[in-house]
Amino acid sequence: MKKHYQLIIRHSERYAEQGFFEQILDPAHEYYGGFRQSTGLIEAKHAIYRITTMCALYCNDQSRYYQDPDVKNRISIALDFVARVQHENGLFDYIDCNFFSAPDTAFCVKRLLPSWEYLHAHNIEPELCAKMQAIIVRGAEGMTHGGFHTPNHRWAIASMLVQLDKYFNRPEFTECAKKYLAEGIDCNKDGEFAEKSAGNYNRINNDAMITLGDCTGDQFYYDCAIRNLRMMLTYLEPNGSIFTANSTRQDNGALIYPGDYYTEYLAMGHDFGIPEFLDAANYIFEIIEKNNLGAPDFLMQLMNRPDLIELEHEGVYRQPDFCRFYEESGICRVHKNSTAWTVLKGKSNFLYFTNGEIVLELKIAGSFCEHRAFVSDTMTRRGEESAFDLSQTMHGWYYLPFGEAQETTDWWKMDNQNRRQKLMGPDINIQVSVEAASDADGEGIDLHMKLYGVKPAPFRVEIASAGAEFVSGESFELPANRGGGMIVKSGTVSFVKGIHSISVGNGFAEHRYVAGKFGSESASSTGFTVYFTDNIPFERTIRIRAR
Repeated sequence: MKKHYQLIIRHSERYAEQGFFEQILDPAHEYYGGFRQSTGLIEAKHAIYRITTMCALYCNDQSRYYQDPDVKNRISIALDFVARVQHENGLFDYIDCNFFSAPDTAFCVKRLLPSWEYLHAHNIEPELCAKMQAIIVRGAEGMTHGGFHTPNHRWAIASMLVQLDKYFNRPEFTECAKKYLAEGIDCNKDGEFAEKSAGNYNRINNDAMITLGDCTGDQFYYDCAIRNLRMMLTYLEPNGSIFTANSTRQDNGALIYPGDYYTEYLAMGHDFGIPEFLDAANYIFEIIEKNNLGAPDFLMQLMNRPDLIELEHEGVYRQPDFCRFYEESGICRVHKNSTAWTVLKGKSNFLYFTNGEIVLELKIAGSFCEHRAFVSDTMTRRGEESAFDLSQTMHGWYYLPFGEAQETTDWWKMDNQNRRQKLMGPDINIQVSVEAASDADGEGIDLHMKLYGVKPAPFRVEIASAGAEFVSGESFELPANRGGGMIVKSGTVSFVKGIHSISVGNGFAEHRYVAGKFGSESASSTGFTVYFTDNIPFERTIRIRAR
């Protein structure tokens, strides 16, 4: 992929130049050689990212920084900084949250290791290579005595320890890794990892699985990454971004493009003969160029795989029409023509619909005892159709008196959770179906809902838009200002951006109570929200169409 490679070199030069401005060059400064981020923070992890980019350019004869003595000096003093802030036990701090952190040390070592591999393999700059090796080995030693917080941390630590045993003949590293690997890999049959983090941690897990496969030769680890990469193709939205609303991590709801998956698709496509993955690698660069994004900062990784640089592949991924139900993960993804929609189990924001320009997020909200919105208990697919049924029973209840004195009169110290009896009922039942539909008004879905159990309970359908410029109806048009909203009493309302639109209707408004009780989720601050309102019991159908 020589064209991609050239673009990565040019972008890496820009990244390095940003680092030149960040680097602290005053020898009297406590953090001499480190890099001050835009937040003002100075830490090892960011320095290592800067080091690896500079090192790749210093070693690359197609870069204008090839064998530049100033760049070599910057790398050297940066490595000295990293060594100084590395704890005696080998661990690093991630200073905005984690200290003496084995997983963050694993991430630091993983980032630095390709530079060491290249210098070592080509016998270049032995002094820099020795500095890197000392940091890497100390880090591995620290990891053997550390712990973790989140599921992906296990694989980051284990994969690095196995790899470093392979390089430095330290069997105690692999013995420690086996303790993590004994838990079994949290990648289900669909390819979903436990954190459901399509925007970030899926690719972190994939990197770890590929490393484990490389070091052990066990196909099982490769298969985990391949399954996830196949699944990820169904998480791509029509505009090339990744669907992230079901993530349990910090990428939830974030606008993220798949640039960091590039090397995974490229390597797995090449190594296992999967043309679709090579198509995806080309598509990722198409997305990068279309959206003026930065190329992935993986120059050194490619320099260690010249076979990937020389590989040429013409195909470009084009998302086919599909309907995928990942039952274990509680998500369905549907793509048809230029639209995509998603249904989520166990989420208040249970439905997303997009035409690539505008995204709609739907909730059914209302206050009933401690409940504040429809959050489905069940989700099933109707045969092979693009149709899904969801349901929830909102249980009402009231505490009953103990009827006798307790050990304390302090409510917060009473054992209300375990000892106090409840009077159960009444209940609200909510049944929702979502199914593909198309007609003269465009491609889309029909949303049918039935709510019953008490009377009258004010509920609302919240339809929040992102990306729309205007909201229009038969007799009005207004800007789709962020944080704005309106109740639609009847007819169809359209969210419009340029020549693109998504229509929703027919509206209904039996009340104006849209704020909800204490604990209700706030209206969208980043989009415009349309409300349809009614009192339980009611049965309604909403048509959503894209043009």
